[in-house]
Amino acid sequence: MIDALIGGTLHAAAEQKTGQAGKPFVVCKVRTPMQSGEALFVNVICFDKAAGAALLALHAGEPVHLAGMLTPKVWTPPQGEPRPVLDMVAHACLTTYAVQRSRKAQAAGAD
Repeated sequence: MIDALIGGTLHAAAEQKTGQAGKPFVVCKVRTPMQSGEALFVNVICFDKAAGAALLALHAGEPVHLAGMLTPKVWTPPQGEPRPVLDMVAHACLTTYAVQRSRKAQAAGAD
């Protein structure tokens, strides 16, 4: 596994699910741009409550940055050539909303 920080846009709205032990977790898919102009999809699962809540607050197409353990894999469509895909267990999430709240809090504290 690789400890990574990825950035991209939420491909579809995140979903909250419940595991076999009754514990909630969040899953989503993030579209990350590559230098070649193509995009790579990252399948994300998140067990952290704060990071999961941040993901659930986002809508499809909104920017997001995630930190966590990354595992590279290969996906082969039924009739096509293999493509790279990444799986991530996210433990931290940074959104533009979090940055805006932080800046407002700092500005309010400076007054």
